[in-house]
Amino acid sequence: MTDYGHELRFGTFLPVEAATAGETLRLAVLTEELGLELTSVQDHPYQARFLDAWTLLSVIAAQTSTLTVFPNVANLPLRPPAVLARAVASLDVLTGGRVELGLGAGAFWDAIAGMGGDTRTPGAAIEALEEAVRVIRALWSDERSARLDGTHYRLRGAHPGPPAAHPIGIWIGGVKPRMLGLVGRVADGWLPSAPYVPPPQLDEANRRIDVAAAGAGRDPRDIRRLYNVVPGQAPLDGPPKLWASQLADLALGQGMSTFILMVPNGGDAELRRFALDVVPEVRDLVAAARAGTAMPGALEAPDAAMPGAQEAPDAAMPGARKAPDAVSQVVAVGAEPRAVTVWDESQRPTGPGPDPDKPLTAAQRASGQHLVEVHNHLRQELEQLRDLVEQVAAGAVDVGDARSMINTMTMRQNNWTLGTYCESYCRVVTTHHTIEDVNLFPRLRAADPRLVPVVDRLEAEHHVIADVLERVDAALVAMVSRPDGITAVREAVALLSDTLLSHLAYEERELVEPLGRLRIL
Repeated sequence: MTDYGHELRFGTFLPVEAATAGETLRLAVLTEELGLELTSVQDHPYQARFLDAWTLLSVIAAQTSTLTVFPNVANLPLRPPAVLARAVASLDVLTGGRVELGLGAGAFWDAIAGMGGDTRTPGAAIEALEEAVRVIRALWSDERSARLDGTHYRLRGAHPGPPAAHPIGIWIGGVKPRMLGLVGRVADGWLPSAPYVPPPQLDEANRRIDVAAAGAGRDPRDIRRLYNVVPGQAPLDGPPKLWASQLADLALGQGMSTFILMVPNGGDAELRRFALDVVPEVRDLVAAARAGTAMPGALEAPDAAMPGAQEAPDAAMPGARKAPDAVSQVVAVGAEPRAVTVWDESQRPTGPGPDPDKPLTAAQRASGQHLVEVHNHLRQELEQLRDLVEQVAAGAVDVGDARSMINTMTMRQNNWTLGTYCESYCRVVTTHHTIEDVNLFPRLRAADPRLVPVVDRLEAEHHVIADVLERVDAALVAMVSRPDGITAVREAVALLSDTLLSHLAYEERELVEPLGRLRIL
C-alpha cells in the first residue's frame, strides 16, 4: 500500500480545437464553478487546427479567478526551455500563482521537423528533457546569473527572472522505464494518462520512480502523482459510486493524488457527474481512511442496512463464520435464489477466524466496510438488472398480442436498453474483480500465508464468474433473433445472480476481518 499523503486535487483536460474555442472557454469556467482546482490543455504546435496552448491557457486564466492552469504537456522540442521558463513565470505572476508546468520530451517527430524543430532519438529526447529542467530551474532561481553547458541547451550568464509568484511544479509526462527514472531524479510530479498506463500498471511504474528518487537522494513522497482519466474507461467505468471507490483506491493504494478528467466538447454531463457526485465522495473516503475512521453514514449491521434484507446465502451454511457485526451483507431482494450449480460451496476453504480477545477498532472496521460498500453497489445493480429483465418480458407479451408498430418499436428500445445495461454491468463486475486479482490478493497472500487457500479459491471463482458473464452476453445476442430469447436471458441473469451473491458473501465472510486486522485497504 502506497499513500504519499498528498492533498487531493481534481481538474479537467479540455479540447483545443480553434473551431470550438468558445466551448473550451465555457468548459474552463464551468470547471471552476463546479469547485475543481485545475484545468489543462494539450500542446501540439504543429497542429494547424489547434489553438496555441500558452495563448489559450492565458485566456482561460484571465476568465477565471481560482483555477490553476497547466499544459498537459508542453512540447519541449518546439518550446525552447529558457523562453518557456520566462513564459511560465510571467503567467504565474499575472495570475497570482495559478500556473504549473507539465512537460514532455516530444513525439510526432516528423511534424516537429516540419515546424523547424530538432528530431531526436528516444535517448537524446530524454537527455534533452533533463537538461531543459535544469535550464528552467536555473532561470527560476534567485541567483545573479545562470550558466549551463549541455549537449542540447546552454545558458551563458542569463539573468534569472521574473520571480514566480509561487514554487511552480514541473510535472513530467512519460511512461517508459527511462522516463520514469528521470521523473524520480528531477521532477516534482508524474503525469501519465490512464489509456497508456492503466491502473494495474501504476504499481510497477511508481516503484521505478521511487527507486530512482531514492537513488538520487530524494524522498519519493516529494513527487506528486497525477492521472489523466477518461469517462467510460478504467478507473472511470461503471456508475459514479464505483468511480469514487476506484479513485479512492488509487489514492490510498497507488499514491495518485491528482485526477484530471478528459472532457470532450459538450461533455457537461460527465464533468458535472465527476465534480458533484464523484469528487466529494473520493475526498470523504480518503479522508476517512487517512484518519483511521469509518465514513460518515457507513453501513450498519444487516438489519439496519435495508428493510427486509436477507442475510447472504453463504453466511448461513452450517458451521460458516459470519462477518463482523459492524459490516453489512445485503443481498438482492426479489426472486428466490436458486441453487448455485457452477461450483461446490462445500469445498470452499476457510481462513483464520477473528481473535475474540482482539476485536477490531472502528478504524480497522473501515477497511471491511469499504469492501462491502462496493459489493453492495453490485448487489443493488444486480437487482435493477433483474427488474429490467422482467420489464422486457412484459414488452414481449405485448408484441405477442399483435400490438401496433409503435409497440414493436418500444420493444426494440427495451431490448437495446437491456443489452446496454447488461453490458455495462458486466464490465463493472469484471473491473472490480481485476482490481482485486492484481492489487488486493497478492498483498493478502504476503501478509498472512493462512489466507492463501482462500485467496486462491476467490481468484478461481472470479474466472467462473467471467464465464457466467459471457453466458449473459450470449443470451443477449440470441434474444435479438429468437422469439423466446427472453427466457435465455432470464436464466443467464438468474445464474449470474446466484453465482455473484454467493461469491460476494463468501469473500466478505473470509476477508472483512483480515482486511481490518492487516490494514490492506
